[in-house]
Amino acid sequence: MIIDDLRVPIVLAPMAGGPSTPELTAAVAEAGGFGLLAAGYLSATDTAARITATRAATDSPFGVNLFVPGPATPAAAFADYLAELARDHQVGDAKCDTDDWDAKLDLLVADPVAVVSFTFGCPTAEEIARLRAVGSESWVTVTSAAEAQIAVERGADVLIAQGAEAGGHRATFVDRTEDDATDPLSVLALLQILTAATDKPVVATGGISTGAGIAAALAAGAAAVQLGTVFLRCPEAGTNPVHRAALAADTPTMLTRAFTGRRARGLRNRFMVEHSATAPVAYPEIHYATAPLRAEARAAGNPENVNLWAGQTHTLAPELPAGELVRTLATDTKTALKAALSRRIQDC
Repeated sequence: MIIDDLRVPIVLAPMAGGPSTPELTAAVAEAGGFGLLAAGYLSATDTAARITATRAATDSPFGVNLFVPGPATPAAAFADYLAELARDHQVGDAKCDTDDWDAKLDLLVADPVAVVSFTFGCPTAEEIARLRAVGSESWVTVTSAAEAQIAVERGADVLIAQGAEAGGHRATFVDRTEDDATDPLSVLALLQILTAATDKPVVATGGISTGAGIAAALAAGAAAVQLGTVFLRCPEAGTNPVHRAALAADTPTMLTRAFTGRRARGLRNRFMVEHSATAPVAYPEIHYATAPLRAEARAAGNPENVNLWAGQTHTLAPELPAGELVRTLATDTKTALKAALSRRIQDC
């Protein structure tokens, strides 16, 4: 297993939509961690180009993340929301696509990488078998024990346990409004549940930004941790300037469907406050519909109409080169683990 050979148990989260770059993936890999390159929203051709660029920057293994496509949403389910947005904003075409799923899978079978990870669902057993046949591990992101069971039954090699603290989209296999009344599991709660239920390696992700946080996850049974938000201010990240600047402010986060039609955690801003209550479950239709207004806001430097995805510990993200950040986190993790072990546990 790739995860057993890492010098540092840190996995770079695949942050689609801009922050993920070959340079960032390579820098984390070169520092001893494992980089996941985001292919979400990219064509198979663009994905291939980014794989080539990453290979040119590092000889270390890395992986690629794919979005598992879901069914189209009937237009009637989001027509009122589009009309609401159109009163004040330019609205784009609310289309549905598969994110070039078949072509990307074919690419990764023809030109394998060490790991293919999945978000928004689990590939079929046959698709996982195709990847295994060319030497690629399949890592599936889950948010519950039920999702983990599906992934294990289909042949997943590693489970990525995404806690409620995580920035960006919730990785739930199915996004349902009826689940909103239930508190999503925190990363430590989910990690304990999954390690008790399966012997598959579990990678913990969500709100982990320090060596102490990494140490806590490792002590709770994680094979490694996946970090995203903490890398957003690294110079190698393709984070938009509006997003990059907003991360330093002590702004609370919240879950919303307002920007994409799928629950995601980001820095609270005016658009989220005004539209979260009426936003429907309709991904990727709403993602495409809001693309013009988000692009306009980024160009104008306006953080109030941009999806500023971030985890709950975003204020801890430093402005450091990615390799230096990995090395610092590794040192701090060792320190935290030693400090924890040095505490006296009295006999009962």
